[in-house]
Amino acid sequence: MHKHLTFIFFLLISVIAIQSAYAQKNYTISGTIKDSATGETLIGASVKLQELQTGTATNAYGFFSLTAPEGDFNLVISYIGYQTVTQPIKLNKNSQINVLLTSGNALTEVTINGNARKNENVESAQMGLTRLDLSQINNVPVIFGEKDVLKTIQLLPGVKTTGDGNTGFYVRGGNSDQNLILLDEAVVYNASHLFGFFSTFNSDAIKDVNLYKGGMPAQYGGRLSSVLDIKMLDGNDKKYTVQGGIGLIASRIKVEGPIVKDRGSFMISARRTYADVFLKLSPDSTTRGASLYFYDLNAKVHYRLDDRNTIYLSGYFGKDVLGLKDNFETNWGNQTATLRLNHIFNNKLFLNTSAIYSNYNFTVQSFSSNNDFKVHSKIRDFNLKEDFEYFLSSENTLHFGINGTHHSIQPGDISSSNNSAVNPQTIQSRNGIESSAYVSDDWHIGTRLNLLFGVRLATFSLLGPGTFTTYNANDQPIASQTYSSGQVVKNYTNLEPRFSASFKFDDQNSVKASYNRNTQNINLISNSTASSPTDLYVMSSNNIKPGISDQVALGFFKNSVNNQYEFSTEIYYKKLKNQIDYKNGAQLIANQDVESQLVYGEGRAYGWEVFFKKRYGRLNGWIGYTLSKTENRFDAINNGKYFAARYDRIHDMSIVGIYKLSDRWTISSTFVYGTGNAVTYPHGKYFVGGLTTLYYSERNSDRLPAYSRLDLGATFEGKQHKRFHSSWTFGLYNAYNRKNPYTITFQDDPNDKTRTQAVKTSLFGRIPSITYNFTY
Repeated sequence: MHKHLTFIFFLLISVIAIQSAYAQKNYTISGTIKDSATGETLIGASVKLQELQTGTATNAYGFFSLTAPEGDFNLVISYIGYQTVTQPIKLNKNSQINVLLTSGNALTEVTINGNARKNENVESAQMGLTRLDLSQINNVPVIFGEKDVLKTIQLLPGVKTTGDGNTGFYVRGGNSDQNLILLDEAVVYNASHLFGFFSTFNSDAIKDVNLYKGGMPAQYGGRLSSVLDIKMLDGNDKKYTVQGGIGLIASRIKVEGPIVKDRGSFMISARRTYADVFLKLSPDSTTRGASLYFYDLNAKVHYRLDDRNTIYLSGYFGKDVLGLKDNFETNWGNQTATLRLNHIFNNKLFLNTSAIYSNYNFTVQSFSSNNDFKVHSKIRDFNLKEDFEYFLSSENTLHFGINGTHHSIQPGDISSSNNSAVNPQTIQSRNGIESSAYVSDDWHIGTRLNLLFGVRLATFSLLGPGTFTTYNANDQPIASQTYSSGQVVKNYTNLEPRFSASFKFDDQNSVKASYNRNTQNINLISNSTASSPTDLYVMSSNNIKPGISDQVALGFFKNSVNNQYEFSTEIYYKKLKNQIDYKNGAQLIANQDVESQLVYGEGRAYGWEVFFKKRYGRLNGWIGYTLSKTENRFDAINNGKYFAARYDRIHDMSIVGIYKLSDRWTISSTFVYGTGNAVTYPHGKYFVGGLTTLYYSERNSDRLPAYSRLDLGATFEGKQHKRFHSSWTFGLYNAYNRKNPYTITFQDDPNDKTRTQAVKTSLFGRIPSITYNFTY
């Protein structure tokens, strides 16, 4: 480990020293770009020196740094949807400039674009990156009319879902737990409400969404397949505003405004469903006592201490409650908190320091008089990290930093009364420390070649207290040892190289290639494709090795008609090592020796993605298609042969269209089609003591019927007033009433037990929705 750290920091110091010597002949202009109406920093805004045709983009906090020789120049600042600003500057010393951009007339056309710079998708070395903006999320029709980040990203190539009622997503062959989901840098472990019908992310509170499907920058780690990085709004530091919506199943409200004008602000956004209110009107006493709702709350404050320091505090609090009076209750929720300090050392060096708390917990409770019990489980993180950006030159930006996270997992404590048939039980908690150091360089070589390369050193230490058992290949215990609090049980160290490159043929065409390695030490064990509050998390241990993913990708990227149209195609191959699955008939819940129920193997995924998007104009949208295969192999399953993963979909296609019918009407539609998920059907049955026993052969050798759905939406804008604006959003989910299967089960034919019936369960037919939105 020390050798690896020495290599990383020697490389870092060498690059800085060389570039600093070169930079002494130049001058640097730096600053922050913000929205003139709200004071929100603009991420990825383009900053260029017109005469030199050299430039940069603002970072995740709106900061930029641009170095050039002495001279007189025109500084051009632009951002999609905003009026371009051109400002003359005399560059004869290091200087700072802060610029406010004014948004254009948003009612003249719809803009569907995740790139602040018009040809960033062609120029950037980054592969597998999709940036979503709120115009995409707000105009895509989804179930119950609720704007949803996760439902929107499931319409992108390379991202798959398992069907209705599930916000879990699968990226390029990775499982749902192999996605790193961040909300203001805090990890969200279960990003679903009501078992997957909604996501935890209230779009009203969101500022920026980035999805990395491959070629992840070195600052991200801990997951094998993707990163979904979501940032909340900072809050309006110019004026007070109120925004909200009232729908058939949920309502929401957001309040924001200045704490001190132009220096600090706050933002609070809340959402709640009210199905439980209607249940109380039922004539049935059991139904009246049912609980069925969720709520979530986003809050953030920020304050600029001085020109070099800005402090942020943000949090998320969400909870689901589902139950029947005097019968059972299930509740689960996420809580996160992030305290950040942005510090500008000088016009080249930028630091973000973060202290982060993340907690996910669930409780299952039975109230039956002779079978009462309560199961409580949680996973909790404390994280401290330092992220530096050093702007070596206009062509070269260095990222480096360190990160340390303490994980604590409580698998599930069972408590019960003395009269209960369920015995109380305490499952040992597990603790671990995950730490990392990284360095990466974003280097533009000439006008055609761009490189993004780096390395991440990841370590994991499993800690006591507790008793730890080691199992052999036959899952028999061979050793057991007890460790005290803080004592190291097992250490793992992995070096993760990351490399991406792009070569531009011209401003409109480029090819890209990437390779990246990722490791993962927190794993989800579940036998269901649907998100469940009782999903079990386990750490790397003396039995469980860190998962390892190696992915290579190659792509072609093209823009046309003044960057109005975007086309890309990518192929990828991913190899997964140290994958985890459960044995046939495994008992996962409330099992002290859960590691004895697991099997270990490998996986592979490969595919071809095609993406075409029209970015702006009256008619826009995108078409995405993926042809892929995802397979796993475990010695103890399927005779050691590769078999299809549950979420394997050979064909997956989505079409999204948005049309600005007039200044007040916008209509939209979404069509999705996918090969049915892999499942295991019984291949025979036999009778024992008059009872039917089904016989299963190879795992996941069958398929559900193909999935397809058409959604329609329309938005009517109210008349524009000086301080008040309203709109109505109408939606029709599953417009042609397709009965897509959620599950297919098998049972004896009641008229002839020698015959078997397949019973299909579908969740949704047509679902209309209407939502009233307002801004004051």
